[in-house]
Amino acid sequence: MKFQLDEPQGGNNISRHDAQGVWVNGQPHTASVLVPWKGEVVAWPPSRFEELQPAHFEAIKALKPELVVFGSGAKLRFPSPALWRGLVEARIGLEVMDIAAACRTYNVLASEGRNVLAALMIEG
Repeated sequence: MKFQLDEPQGGNNISRHDAQGVWVNGQPHTASVLVPWKGEVVAWPPSRFEELQPAHFEAIKALKPELVVFGSGAKLRFPSPALWRGLVEARIGLEVMDIAAACRTYNVLASEGRNVLAALMIEG
């Protein structure tokens, strides 16, 4: 039997989350962010769920993920389909979860080498 350490295949890993923010690759983020499988973590403008606009989801679409894991904050809340219609039209999947589940799911998918993006609402 061979034992070996699983190394993430992607470049980004969410190592921690709490009410104040998330830590990606050891760096804290205290405002909403987009965390792609590879590449730079991007600041995401909405600071409250009620502020979400179609343009916020267009910014996600521009990063061309295969799947988006949307962390809606501490509570599970579903954005209106009109907001993320552009993702559907571009054939980009969207899964909605609370932020804790979104962080765990993102890490699993990223470790499998999937082109996943976490859109994490950190409400201040």
